[in-house]
Amino acid sequence: MNYNTQRKKLPMPEYGRSIQNMVEFALTIENREERQRCANTIVAIMGNMFPHLRDVPDFKHKLWDHLAIMADYKLDIDYPYEIVPKQEGTYKPAPLAYPMKTIRSRHYGNLLEKLIKSLAEMPEGPEREELTMLVAVQMKQSLGNWNKDAMDDEKIAADLEAYTDGTVKLDKERFQAFSSLYAKSMARSTSSNRNAPKKNKRKN
Repeated sequence: MNYNTQRKKLPMPEYGRSIQNMVEFALTIENREERQRCANTIVAIMGNMFPHLRDVPDFKHKLWDHLAIMADYKLDIDYPYEIVPKQEGTYKPAPLAYPMKTIRSRHYGNLLEKLIKSLAEMPEGPEREELTMLVAVQMKQSLGNWNKDAMDDEKIAADLEAYTDGTVKLDKERFQAFSSLYAKSMARSTSSNRNAPKKNKRKN
């Protein structure tokens, strides 16, 4: 089992590891148009996770700032707002509070269930299709962390349909291709990070 304590620390814990994984996947997308669409989708779902804060001044601006922070300012896209520069963005962002609710499945967790709910509320279109694939991948990873034998596309499709009361149906053939691409992209990203030269700390 892969415990969260054994993973890289999250720069914005309130969004959860599923959103962080989506951001890291966006960093691997080579096509700028597709990368921009993925970023737009991620920010939309980030906002849907905290609907009670939509009236907060500059809420959307803060979401894009948070995306930049989670991407370590390496996401090459057209930001709709001026992003806080990295040298000024080393502060710890104020946490976005959200009400705790009972979850249906412990292996998916509260934040992933919020993602699924937001997905069901999105209108039909490319962003919803993109998010469906991303959410299904996160569901598969969560199942794998809980029980590797449970990583079954049929179960993912059934759970997604059950959670959304039948409003979201997973295209299993497309998901299989997307899941494979996602795994390869994340593997390349992990390999690149491991092979990156480490800075030597000077001793006084």
